[in-house]
Amino acid sequence: MMTRDEIKSMLEHDPDLVCDFIIALMERIEQLEKRLSQDSHNSSKPPSSDGLKRSKKTSSLKGKSNKKSGGQKGHNGSHLNMVATSDQTIIHKLDNNCGCGHPLTDIVCSDYKKRQVFDLPPLTIEVTEHRAEVKKCLCGKIHVADFPAGVNRPTQYGPRIKSHIIYLMVYQHIPYERTVELISDVFKHTISQGTLYNVYQACYDGLEHTDSVIKEQVINSDVVHVDETGTSVNKSNHWIHTASTTDFTYYACHEKRGFRAMNDIGILPAYKGTAIHDFWSSYLKYDCQHGLCNAHHLRNLTYIAEQYQQSWAQDMIILLVNIKKTVDTYKTTHHCLSKHLIQEFETIYQQILTSGYEVNPPPDETSQKPKRGRKKRSEPVKLLDRFKDYQNEILAFMYNFDIPFDNNLAERDLRMIKLHQKISGQFRNPFAASMFCRIRSYISSVKKHNINVMDSLIDLFNGKPVFS
Repeated sequence: MMTRDEIKSMLEHDPDLVCDFIIALMERIEQLEKRLSQDSHNSSKPPSSDGLKRSKKTSSLKGKSNKKSGGQKGHNGSHLNMVATSDQTIIHKLDNNCGCGHPLTDIVCSDYKKRQVFDLPPLTIEVTEHRAEVKKCLCGKIHVADFPAGVNRPTQYGPRIKSHIIYLMVYQHIPYERTVELISDVFKHTISQGTLYNVYQACYDGLEHTDSVIKEQVINSDVVHVDETGTSVNKSNHWIHTASTTDFTYYACHEKRGFRAMNDIGILPAYKGTAIHDFWSSYLKYDCQHGLCNAHHLRNLTYIAEQYQQSWAQDMIILLVNIKKTVDTYKTTHHCLSKHLIQEFETIYQQILTSGYEVNPPPDETSQKPKRGRKKRSEPVKLLDRFKDYQNEILAFMYNFDIPFDNNLAERDLRMIKLHQKISGQFRNPFAASMFCRIRSYISSVKKHNINVMDSLIDLFNGKPVFS
């Protein structure tokens, strides 16, 4: 930092240098103020980064319903219903006397009052012993019966306990040590962390073909949502990439975030449909159709409207939300919007851009020294240029009803990565991250098919995974 005397000396000998210095300081202050003014409601920052301050909430696209929270009038609700046949029945007898003094023991029961208690049976590990007959023929040859498929060791764990282990560790994000404790407390059984790792790797190996099937399904889809998020692998920054459809989810871990990682993963280089993303430049390099996430745009526009007080940004928010509501309404009865309606929305879109550029004119460079490199643009101009240059990608949801308004599907699929990191911490090594991604791809995909996760894991350990 410069001292007071140094600044005075600079002012006496080179006033222009002082002016440049002050301008640089003002630009730096402006950048810091912008950074402090951003949170989850007007930028891509997650809500967890807002800290203890009260963040402004992004307005719902559906608007206010004017209904109280909770069940609405006329809602039937739900409760625990009695079953026709219970697993066990306990009879509570009358062994006392009536008020008149007559004993009730010998009187025949005429009816029962019923109450049912729903509970879990005692949970314990059940051991099944398999015995293969050994017989010696009259000729002297010894014959041994075959054991069932998969029963190939003197002692081993079965598919159900293995499925519980994967369910706890990968789906519920419980770390090794706590999984050992849970099995001990719930099942009264001691298991080692080494065994947990062996089950983990066996699950990973069993999904080798399924992983390729899921990847192929994503590549052949008409619309794919792509996104990435940071994670920690052995104290090193890595990235979890996802390529998601409404039916399948594919995860991959890579040390890089951009173009190199996407090439190594191998989905986007082969993809020919429409990729939905958040304008990360690496995605735009691929030769496929593109649709941009408008949830990001709404937050960006909110930032411009609040920090720069520019009305065009609020007008664009209203337009995008209006188009979405119109598309949602038309989807129920039509396959597309009418040409007249599309042209009307496009005209308003261009009018808003024109008004935006009017309040953000290009700088007068006649009296300034020419500078090298790319010309600096303000935040409003950057967003205006994006809306001008990528109109088709931003309004893709309007032109094609199969294309969504936002990239929320990919963001939801990535949310559990942050949850895993908060609960279980970092991955120990790249292979551990790869195992997690493959198994989680399988679990996410079966859930999208409304298949029970535990049943799908049992099928996997029985050698019959879904999507095989």
